Amino acid sequence: MDFSTIRNLISRYCAGEENWVDSRTVYIGHKVPPPGTEAYIPQRYPDNRIISSKYTFWNFIPKNLFEQFRRIANFYFLIIFLVQLIIDTPTSPITSGLPLFFVITVTAIKQGYEDWLRHKADNAVNQCPVHVVQHGKVVRKQSRRLQVGDVVLVKEDETFPCDLILLSTSRDDGTCFVTTASLDGESSHKTYYAVQDTKAFNTEEEVDTLQATIECEQPQPDLYKFVGRINIYLDRDEPIARPLGSENLLLRGATLKNTEYIYAVAIYTGMETKMALNYQSKSQKRSAVEKSMNAYLIVYLCILISKALINTVLKYVWQADPNRDEPWYNQKTETERQRHILIRAFTDFLAFMVLFNYIIPVSMYVTVEMQKFLGSYFISWDDEMFDEELGEGALVNTSDLNEELGQVEYVFTDKTGTLTENNMEFIECCVDGHVYVPHAICNGQIMSGASSIDMIDSSPSAESKEHEELFFRALCLCHTVQVKEEETVDGIKRGIHQGKATSFYISSSPDEVALVEGMKRLGFTYLRLKDSHMEILNREDDIERFELLEVLNFDSVRRRMSVIVRSNSGELYLFCKGADSSIFPRVISGKVDQVRARVEHNAVEGLRTLCVAYKKLSREEYEQVCHLLNSAKLALQDRDKKLAEAYDVIERDFILLGATAVEDRLQDKAADTIESLHKAGMKVWVLTGDKMETAAATCYASKLFRRNTQILELTTKRTEEQSLHDVLFDLSRTVLRQHGSMTRDTFSGLSGDFQDYGLIIDGATLSAVMKPSQEGSSSGGNYKEIFLEICRNCSAVLCCRMAPLQKAQIVKLIKASKEHPITLAIGDGANDVSMILEAHVGIGIMGKEGRQAARNSDYAIPKFKHLKKMLLVHGHYYYIRISELVQYFFYKNVCFIFPQFLYQFFCGFSQQPLYDTAYLTLYNISFTSLPILLYSLIEQHINMDILKRDPSLYRDIAKNSLLQWPIFVYWTFLGVFDAMVFFFGAFFLFDNTTFTSNGQMFGNWTFGTLVFTVLVFTVTLKLALDTHYWTWINHFVIWGSLLFYVIFSLLWGGIIWPFLNYQRMYYVFMQMLASGPAWLSIILLVMVSLLPDVVKKVICRALWPTTTERIQNADKLYKGHLSEFTPLSSLHAPPVLGRGGGNEGQNHTHRRSDSSPPKKVMYTHWGGGPNYCTFRSFLPFGENPRLSGVGYAYTAPGPETSV
Repeated sequence: MDFSTIRNLISRYCAGEENWVDSRTVYIGHKVPPPGTEAYIPQRYPDNRIISSKYTFWNFIPKNLFEQFRRIANFYFLIIFLVQLIIDTPTSPITSGLPLFFVITVTAIKQGYEDWLRHKADNAVNQCPVHVVQHGKVVRKQSRRLQVGDVVLVKEDETFPCDLILLSTSRDDGTCFVTTASLDGESSHKTYYAVQDTKAFNTEEEVDTLQATIECEQPQPDLYKFVGRINIYLDRDEPIARPLGSENLLLRGATLKNTEYIYAVAIYTGMETKMALNYQSKSQKRSAVEKSMNAYLIVYLCILISKALINTVLKYVWQADPNRDEPWYNQKTETERQRHILIRAFTDFLAFMVLFNYIIPVSMYVTVEMQKFLGSYFISWDDEMFDEELGEGALVNTSDLNEELGQVEYVFTDKTGTLTENNMEFIECCVDGHVYVPHAICNGQIMSGASSIDMIDSSPSAESKEHEELFFRALCLCHTVQVKEEETVDGIKRGIHQGKATSFYISSSPDEVALVEGMKRLGFTYLRLKDSHMEILNREDDIERFELLEVLNFDSVRRRMSVIVRSNSGELYLFCKGADSSIFPRVISGKVDQVRARVEHNAVEGLRTLCVAYKKLSREEYEQVCHLLNSAKLALQDRDKKLAEAYDVIERDFILLGATAVEDRLQDKAADTIESLHKAGMKVWVLTGDKMETAAATCYASKLFRRNTQILELTTKRTEEQSLHDVLFDLSRTVLRQHGSMTRDTFSGLSGDFQDYGLIIDGATLSAVMKPSQEGSSSGGNYKEIFLEICRNCSAVLCCRMAPLQKAQIVKLIKASKEHPITLAIGDGANDVSMILEAHVGIGIMGKEGRQAARNSDYAIPKFKHLKKMLLVHGHYYYIRISELVQYFFYKNVCFIFPQFLYQFFCGFSQQPLYDTAYLTLYNISFTSLPILLYSLIEQHINMDILKRDPSLYRDIAKNSLLQWPIFVYWTFLGVFDAMVFFFGAFFLFDNTTFTSNGQMFGNWTFGTLVFTVLVFTVTLKLALDTHYWTWINHFVIWGSLLFYVIFSLLWGGIIWPFLNYQRMYYVFMQMLASGPAWLSIILLVMVSLLPDVVKKVICRALWPTTTERIQNADKLYKGHLSEFTPLSSLHAPPVLGRGGGNEGQNHTHRRSDSSPPKKVMYTHWGGGPNYCTFRSFLPFGENPRLSGVGYAYTAPGPETSV
């Protein structure tokens, strides 16, 4: 017996049946099938409980502690705490234990509270009542008690408690309508179908008599895929087998609509439902700042170890003299003398590690966590990012990446629904070369619109008339649109006929609704689907009925859908509509050239095009089609593949009827947002599944491509003419010819005399580029590198005809390139989820394509235009704040612990602490924590309006510029300098003045307290000097922290505390403050410590100011009114000659009668107006303000003043 057999047996008997079989058998109503038909195999399934929580009452403490101690800093402090407990160390274990306990407790409370909320939500779901049919009666039970095989009754507007197979409905045709908003966010109504042989079972008693089994696949997470088969046992021996697909499967979380009730059987329950399988946790994303923090931590750990080593070595060097090693007043015990020197040295090394361990800031992690968590609310609270139409604002799903929003270098955006509104409007259709525009209806007669195509005939012939009507009928029949009814059936007919608003169309695709409404405006009205018959109202007001025989559903691979219908006269038609690329190759006759020309013309106009074709079927052909489809549908294995093969055979030899054009409008301020991102130095890539011409037109309209952009094509069309290798080398020569090896990062299209390149690539060519080299030849392997080189030198890239996975591949390719840039992906549909999860920052748009993107993203925004504020303002602030927080934390801990290191040289390396235990413990927790936390939440170094107005300021913080090693080294040296000033300043000032006025002597605790006082005041005032944006909260926290330190010190040393064994700080602080020299030294040392940083800032601002500093200077000059400055160009911008500005006023003929701006204007909008990118003209106020290309006007009350 081989191992696989043993493994199968073990898993079969130990892990439950469902783990080892490919399919499961469900017995409807738990009824055993008739004897002799098939073996009854009872299977164990989970109950219907949903568990989204992470912890239970019993495992919370161990599991949470394990997760927290996986963090390096927490684990490190735990080790230090244990060392303090085990060996005799100079400081109390409380000094490490208390901060660690505080950190662990705060984090545990936060995580415990979040998990308690999850438990609460789970209980609410698990305890809600459901109706189950048992013994011919409806019984109420809790949702969690539902079992696989139970027959469930669901009423209108109720949510499905688990995954169900639809058996029967209250509607005669066995259909029901469902919204899946909570699953994929799509609010449109979807139609689901009951099994034909069970749809007559309409009461509890009838359902209870049903004997059937369902065979289906084991649970898997794909929401749109399901393969199964139902075997119905009637009075005969052989059961009737019927196929089950995703159209029969009702998913947990979806809601029943427009249907009174349904009966369905549970097949997947609890954590096996498709919804639960989609709960999978996303991979943890880490920000660049967090990586910098960890690198700094390692550096400080090395500093700590080296400090401890130096002190240990020096201690034994110093103790080489016996008089120093064992003075007469401090004799060693016998056991101490007998200990081995290595053990003693190791113990001393650990003791020094404990003494200096505060250089590693454990509380920094808590402060960063709180800053990210609290800071994320500013995005949610931002009124400018609230959308009135949706009634929602921005959402933060992950607060760990706030600062990453300020570091984005590449933006990958979807087109439909992201750049455009996904709000479709029918524009025109073309039948055999005749163009029909809905607006041109006159007394019910359709006038052929003027067209660039020569008309076939000025008056349509009888054949053309027949084709025209077939085309309109095809669009009225070939769809999955439902009619939302609000009156009786007769009322509906009368309502539509007389134009009353008694019904409207709903569909899962906005394109389909636009096409059906367009046909309505052209005289053919789709009425309803009733008893498998589709009814349409023609121009003569006659109702035509077509029997719907088969629907070949749309899928993104085929890019088309078909229906087979039978007319009243008995003729069989197959109507097909789809993308031009999937229809034209399957057409054998029709006016292909004229229609293709019109399709290409509309695509260049930025319209979405579909082609329509048909063929007549004979009875034999139809039977053949039925046989093909049924055998494919009944397959349990590879059903999708077999269906695709069947569709491929059926959908060919078409006669072309015509094409349609639908407009998807550009979103509000989309072009302005893209322009701002470009100016901020970001590269914007559009990744779309649309055809090249349509996508390119949208790119021009949204200013991704400008008029002077040279377009480079890397498309299938071009690679057919010459090899991919040659095309790539041609393009790389083109882009590198102008600027050799310089990349565009420094220019990004802002320089006027610099050639702009835009690249267009399609999905097929991308696959060829990404394919690994077969022969291992150099020419095959480097395609990726050459492609990346071309992309780096293009200001914009358009990738069209992209599959969802290819979108993620592109993002991954850029992420892995040698610069490792920070990427952001933004999209609104389920097809964008893979790239959103792949990018460093994923943003979902709450669009019409559902909420799947918004749910899987790190941040969700209502509209694309909100991205501008999110990156240029929020991202900028978050990065500035957290970089200051990280550097400041390391700085204040160097200031804190370096005097302790210096003190060892003056106390014989005896590990004597310089500071009292209370000060050691509370320094990071109380005395210095609140000011920096508040700074990191509300600091605004530049006014918000200026950041929005001048996107180029974003470049000042690009590439993690504020956390680079030189800045880190500067802060560290500043900390070391300040520490030396504290220590040696206090040491030399008190060299002679060691007595107070009453003759008492200053001791070592007074000296330590003096150093600590100067330390607390210096680090707090350093932060006050760095603060630009003062509010009453800043004043309260900064001065309040200093006051708290003074009051605490007075109380700590002024009262005899009963819980302390010894009180070395008693009266020390008061005694120190009673001395005049102490006051003088505190003031003097604080000023000397802060002086170098102030001098450095003044010199740098005067001689080498950054753009940010120039603006801060100007803003102070105008007392905060700089935000009211506007470029003169926005007030009265004259056209700039030679850059296309003179074309602004041209009139363009427009063929639509709507109020939106003419589409062709998109080719003439850019180029005009000054290039507003920096505030350079502010500093030398005497120069001509025009020189930098920017003019300003002061718009406060009073006369207009040029600056």
